[in-house]
Amino acid sequence: MDKWKKNLVILCVGQFIFMASMSQIIPFLPLYLQDLGLSDPEEVSRWSGLIFGAQFLTAFLISPIWGKIADQYGRKMMLIRSGIGMAIVTTLMGFATSPMQLLLLRLLNGTISGFIPAAIALTATNTPKARTGYALGILQSSAVAGSICGPLMGGVLAEFLGFSTIFMYTGIFIFIATLIVIFFVHETFERKTSQEKTSFKQDFKLIIARKPILSLFIIATLVQLAMLGTLPLIPLYVQELRDSEQYLAFFAGLAGAVMGLANMLAAPKLGKIGDRYGSQFVLFFATLGAAVMTLPQAFVSSLWQLIAMRFLVGLCMGGMLPSIHALLRHYAPEGMESRTYSYSNSAIFLGNLIGPITGGFLASLFGLSSIFIYATILLVISALWVKWTVIHHMNQTSDTKQITTTSQNTNNPSV
Repeated sequence: MDKWKKNLVILCVGQFIFMASMSQIIPFLPLYLQDLGLSDPEEVSRWSGLIFGAQFLTAFLISPIWGKIADQYGRKMMLIRSGIGMAIVTTLMGFATSPMQLLLLRLLNGTISGFIPAAIALTATNTPKARTGYALGILQSSAVAGSICGPLMGGVLAEFLGFSTIFMYTGIFIFIATLIVIFFVHETFERKTSQEKTSFKQDFKLIIARKPILSLFIIATLVQLAMLGTLPLIPLYVQELRDSEQYLAFFAGLAGAVMGLANMLAAPKLGKIGDRYGSQFVLFFATLGAAVMTLPQAFVSSLWQLIAMRFLVGLCMGGMLPSIHALLRHYAPEGMESRTYSYSNSAIFLGNLIGPITGGFLASLFGLSSIFIYATILLVISALWVKWTVIHHMNQTSDTKQITTTSQNTNNPSV
């Protein structure tokens, strides 16, 4: 087996464990806050929002620093650093005695985070360019699979061992994922000892000077704004569509799980199509398709219609972020790949941070159905942005032809 394929398999296992571990925490944050002494529902909601967003805030700010270090010392080191650090901090969350302590630990967790971005950067830089889309699609599938299984694992642990124990076991699982990386992932990395020292401002200017990288950053933010703007409010929308409160939690979870399942199934296939015909086209049609499937959700009259639409949106999601990452791999300045991915990661975190806040605000003013209209508008803008900037730029250059030729040469051993 080729080294890049072996690394991909191992990173998929590690990322599955990591995402399953982290996602088993989020659904139970409000209940854990009640264990910490909060009783007023409004206070619980307020603290839940702060604690949920805290990690995204610090990760958004710190990510470029870790990206620069990764370019200097290697991406595997960043995986190990992040894994060990988050294992320790997450375990400490189980010993928190107040909401403020939990908030501070989440802020710290965001500061040292970076396992997923480092895995993406390592996969992209150690995979042949013509197979990058496929590899990143597989990697995304493993992450989504972990995020689907995580809440179920968390529910079992919470039921039998209590909420605080979830954090301790999560820390253990993250450490196991890190051990897998330490012993089985092999990175091809050559450190440039004579590399000129540059500031973060100089790095950013150099990176965005390479068209269409800045457009890809903006598209990543818009896509996450659209997706995260609806996600936290889906349980309330399910409640509106059901006549009975019976099995409400199950159906709310199902509405989220089907989207993740579709994403997991579609990502590798769409990645392979992107490698063959161009990731920019997959990104355009996937984003446009997500817009077409999101709008009807504002007008559904039954729960099963919503679930069907969420599944179709999930299929489209499988072609969005992996395509962005594949295109960044092609355009990132040599030796600055991790820094490029770190800024992309900051753009994604910005969408994750602002999306739920904006969605909640619109829902309070115009009703829950308005969040789907809002998400549709963002996705249409994203698709048009892809068309006018990314595809237009690639049509003006020989990039599309070069990418396709490289892919064909890889798929044809006789060339």
